[in-house]
Amino acid sequence: MTVDEYLDATPEPQRSTLIQLRAMLASILPKAEEGISHGVPAFIVRGKAVAGHAAAERHCSYFPHSGSVISQIEPKLLEGYDWAKGTLRFPVDTVPEETLIRRLVEVRLVMLEV
Repeated sequence: MTVDEYLDATPEPQRSTLIQLRAMLASILPKAEEGISHGVPAFIVRGKAVAGHAAAERHCSYFPHSGSVISQIEPKLLEGYDWAKGTLRFPVDTVPEETLIRRLVEVRLVMLEV
């Protein structure tokens, strides 16, 4: 399955939300490859998934592809979001703030440099 096939099979409003998130991630990670990792669309840097996204019935999710990224994010940026160790959940019709997404990507990229 390709990213486009995944999104084509996703119902609205989740599809439009994920398309917007995908565009945001593409602007943050212009040199990343896109692919499917762990069954969801992901942006891949140096062979490692750094930012994934998916739709569920009642929410959409962002996956940093590491269980230690979200715990390093400033609590203020996470206010209003439901999150767990490896997942940030957000409403089906609302893209997360770009400041938060940029910070999640930054933390993950630093981990890849170690």
